[in-house]
Amino acid sequence: MTDHSGVGFPAMVNADADYSGRPSSARIYDALLGGNHNFEVDREAAKRLLSMIPAAGEMARANRAFLNRAVRFLLDAGVRQFLDIGSGIPTVGNVHEIAQSREPGARVVYVDIDPVAVAHAGEILRDNPLATAVQADMRFPQAILDHAEVRKLIDLDRPVGLLLVSMLHFVPDDDAFVAVDRLREALPAGSYVVVSHGVSETPADAAGEGVAQLYQRTDVSTATGRSRDQILRFFGDAELVPPGLVWVNEWPDGPQDDAEPCDMAVVAAIGRKS
Repeated sequence: MTDHSGVGFPAMVNADADYSGRPSSARIYDALLGGNHNFEVDREAAKRLLSMIPAAGEMARANRAFLNRAVRFLLDAGVRQFLDIGSGIPTVGNVHEIAQSREPGARVVYVDIDPVAVAHAGEILRDNPLATAVQADMRFPQAILDHAEVRKLIDLDRPVGLLLVSMLHFVPDDDAFVAVDRLREALPAGSYVVVSHGVSETPADAAGEGVAQLYQRTDVSTATGRSRDQILRFFGDAELVPPGLVWVNEWPDGPQDDAEPCDMAVVAAIGRKS
């Protein structure tokens, strides 16, 4: 079987390369969150993004807050294992901290295409036997499912929380829908699919071309919003948990802050596989 883990983009060809000269989508996100796992080139890219979308920092924080609420919801639903794809760097308030503070036996696998993000994650998780990070490209979902570290921690005979949070808009249509379908099909009944995604119906759309060009200089090949109908396709026949697909800062019980919903440019939902 061909090993597709760690393939797909030029940045991943040489694991020993110096990545400090090229921005990364994961590290830009970390910079927007105020983290310190990023390089100057990532901070400059974050500044350019903020110049095009002034609410980008608020969106990043709202998205992280949604992730936190989603993990707690899944824990309440009995989920004890999480597969977080496109996870970025698991800094403060990420999945393993939330899950294991409630359920010490919860298992978490982070998957990201950026080798620097995975290296940082490895350091953070070094003494955590129930959480790990692997470098892989979500466009090859079977390679993720077959990865030794994934198989070690994730039991696909028991419910899984599949987290696809603020990452699918970095994957082209031809790859994204097929990959998510395969991942969702691999999950047993009682699993959940968690998605947040840039939506193409907001004032931020006017900056779409500039944003796409910015991210084309990173480790991803695209950055584009999708319509709500397109985003709903990622759930397949999974039943959406109320309130369905809403602004990311409104899930599940309405606005969680003072931000205008339309400024978010990101929507979110959770679906349960029966």
